[in-house]
Amino acid sequence: MSKVLLIDDDIELVGMFQEYLEQEGFSVRTANDGDSGAREALSGQYAIAVLDVMMPRMNGLETLRRIRAASHLPVLMLTARGDDTDRIVGLELGADDYVAKPCTPRELTARIRAILRRTQNTGNENNASVQPLSVGQLTMWPEQRRATWAGNALELTSTEFNLLEVLARNAGKQVSKSTLSEQGLGRPMARFDRNIDVHLSSLRHKLGTIADGRSCLQTVYRMGYQLIKE
Repeated sequence: MSKVLLIDDDIELVGMFQEYLEQEGFSVRTANDGDSGAREALSGQYAIAVLDVMMPRMNGLETLRRIRAASHLPVLMLTARGDDTDRIVGLELGADDYVAKPCTPRELTARIRAILRRTQNTGNENNASVQPLSVGQLTMWPEQRRATWAGNALELTSTEFNLLEVLARNAGKQVSKSTLSEQGLGRPMARFDRNIDVHLSSLRHKLGTIADGRSCLQTVYRMGYQLIKE
C-alpha cells in the first residue's frame, strides 16, 4: 500500500482528497501547515507528498525547499490555476509535477499514480532490465533509481530520473516533448506546458559535457531533446 502525505491548510479539501485516496487503496496522512508537513515528509514513511503552494506562515515553496534539502521524495505541487510563476519556481526547486486547483480527487489520484508508477520497483523486472543502462559517461540502474556520470553519483529528482532514462534509452535520437511527457511524467503534455523544459534545464546543469565541451543534452529546435551518444 502506497502511503501519501497531503500538506494543505484547506481542511475540507484535504478531507475530500483523503477520503477518495483511501477508497482507491492508498494510506493517507495529512498535515495542515508547512513546518509540520516538512518534518513529516522527511520521516521516511511516505511514497509521495502532495503539497499546496498557498499556505500561511511557511508556504509550499519554502516547504518544498526544506524537503529537497534532505530528500528526493516525489512531490506533487498544488498550484493556483494560471499561476505560471509558482509552477515554474516549484519545478526549479525540485517538484516532480503539479496540478492546478481546483482539481477533482480523480485527477489528483491519476497524477499520483503516474508518478508512483515510474518510481516504485514492482519486483517484476526481468534479467535484462536489471542490467545498467550506459551512454558515454552516463550509467543508470533503473531498478535501483540510481545514476552516475563518470563514476560520480547524480543527485536527481524522481522526474529527472524518469526523463533521463527515456532519453538514455533513445540515445542519439531526438525525443519529442510529448513522448517525454507521456513516458517520463506518465501523462499527455498539456498546451503551453513548460514542465519538460524546466526539468531538462535542471538536468543539463547536473550532467557533464562530451569531448568537444558541449552539453550531452541538446535541444532539437521545435522537436524536443536528444542525449548525444559519444
